[in-house]
Amino acid sequence: MTELLDFLRSPWPWYVGGPLIGLTVPLLLWLGNKPFGISSNLRHACAILLPDRAKPGFFKYNWRAEKWNLMFAAGLVLGGFVAGVLLANPEPARLSAAGVRSIQELGVQVRPGLVPAELADPGNPGVWLLLAVSGLLVGFGTRYGGGCTSGHAITGLATLQGPSLIATVSFFAGGILSANLLLPLFLTVIR
Repeated sequence: MTELLDFLRSPWPWYVGGPLIGLTVPLLLWLGNKPFGISSNLRHACAILLPDRAKPGFFKYNWRAEKWNLMFAAGLVLGGFVAGVLLANPEPARLSAAGVRSIQELGVQVRPGLVPAELADPGNPGVWLLLAVSGLLVGFGTRYGGGCTSGHAITGLATLQGPSLIATVSFFAGGILSANLLLPLFLTVIR
């Protein structure tokens, strides 16, 4: 039993985790002709929670037909809880010396864990503002782009969709730009 727990607590190599995530796409298509994606659950949640008289037309649809997607998202949350709390590795995340140096050159403090110390201070109103603006931009981008990173990068690329390739390249370009230019700027502002 101890060996199994040690195995589950240890990081799995990319050649195990990657194919497991990737196999979700054909599995969902095979089992129920369902596309893999997460962001559509935000629409379902709004359709469930908003009162009918205040609900815009975008949220007036039969969300009950998408219960499978809500259950899938609930499974992701449950899996994250099991992996992050019940099977948590007590060792702090390790970064290479070059990775630590690269992050410090951006003006980000490195400590155990992967969240910059500046962004983990809930008493700083700048942190809340940054998170709110970031969430708004991600939500708008997801809606405007017709899907999130998982939908485009996993399902879209697996089904050879050209727009998903463009979206995925844009995600990575935006991530590189944000990490190297915007994050240091934001951290300077909220300090």
